[in-house]
Amino acid sequence: MTDLPYWKTKSLAEMSLSEWEGLCDGCGLCCLNKLEDWDTGDVVFTSVACRLLDGESCRCKDYENRQATVPDCIQLTVEGVDEIAWLPPTCAYRLVGEGRDLYWWHYLVSGDRETVHEAGISARGRTVSEDDVPVEDFEDYVVDWPLTVGDKAE
Repeated sequence: MTDLPYWKTKSLAEMSLSEWEGLCDGCGLCCLNKLEDWDTGDVVFTSVACRLLDGESCRCKDYENRQATVPDCIQLTVEGVDEIAWLPPTCAYRLVGEGRDLYWWHYLVSGDRETVHEAGISARGRTVSEDDVPVEDFEDYVVDWPLTVGDKAE
């Protein structure tokens, strides 16, 4: 028997569905719209959030049915963790996939779902809904903070 938490003893592929879902820290960063340069393949984040993202809780308003409402919503898989280059540096799926530990503010460590917000890691208060911004204006909302929030996370 081990006293270590599951994310330290199991690979992503070995996790149960509830363990997998439990890794999500609720930051909301993956729910931000991204723009890809067709020539270079570079991806940038915008502060324009998916219409289903609750900007206060940073949780999906209809998680169970999200892909019916938002067909291009990414269903993160074990394979996707390695393939999706834009996952934020603080993403628990990325960290565990790379054999790293979760940050102190992750609720599985802190015991409190608010610490991700208190630490300034989440999208809380930083977004506008895609329902309020024409897609041709998304370029006006390019931000770098989703890729730098982890710089002071430790």
